[in-house]
Amino acid sequence: MKTILVTGANGYIGRHVVSELCRANVEVVTLDTSEQAIDEKVRHVSASVLSPGFRLSDHFESVPDVCVHLAWRNGFKHNDSSHICDLSGHYGFLEGLIESGVPQVAVMGSMHEVGYWEGAISEETPCNPQSMYGVAKDALRRALFLRAEGTQTIVQWLRGFYIFGDDLGSQSIFGKILRAAASGEKTFPFTSGVNKYDFISVDELARQISACALQDEVAGVINCCSGRPVSLADQVEWFIKQNGLSLSLEYGAYPDRPYDSPGVWGDAKKINRILHRQ
Repeated sequence: MKTILVTGANGYIGRHVVSELCRANVEVVTLDTSEQAIDEKVRHVSASVLSPGFRLSDHFESVPDVCVHLAWRNGFKHNDSSHICDLSGHYGFLEGLIESGVPQVAVMGSMHEVGYWEGAISEETPCNPQSMYGVAKDALRRALFLRAEGTQTIVQWLRGFYIFGDDLGSQSIFGKILRAAASGEKTFPFTSGVNKYDFISVDELARQISACALQDEVAGVINCCSGRPVSLADQVEWFIKQNGLSLSLEYGAYPDRPYDSPGVWGDAKKINRILHRQ
């Protein structure tokens, strides 16, 4: 039976990926500093991937077949300094996997690596990140592919887009709206809402991540996305209606972010090939 190690398993995306993988015929091992939201049926390793003393051999008699690396701090705070400060730790952990001979490594990336772009983002779209988060993810991707050259490790870089779902557990705009409504707010400060993005539910994202990890024929950069552009206003208004919230958006209260384009979405051809193999 294949063994899949999931880092950041207690996080917003991680717990959904663990649940998805538990439905497959694999052994799931989780790695996180906390196991609060992790399925009790899986084996858990309590450790930090950023610890300089972390060694895979301390926790495994034999290396896992796949590592899905989701661990990352402050993913919704795009200019937090932790993205740069943690970068060497993430690289050191991934280099350790390669040196230990882990056959397949799948790492969570982000469309924010690309920076300002109008239209569909393919796996070959050039990157010019405009935030600390994007800079860190872009640098880690480049370093990882360089390090893996000439080794037996297959690398998959899973580029995420705009995530919603399980929103009380996230720091996204959707989570903020739910918390505002719960506290009795009747309005929510908003941008113009005209920008179009590729929205993907966290459950669908988990399905796509799991599908990638369960195969090794398709590798490299893989967009995990819907492939469809939807305006932020339409998505948020739909969300408010779906959740029965008596809250209205205060359009124009915040300026649009300068690094957000009028419309950007993922090219889903590659992920669709993987999903159709299942």
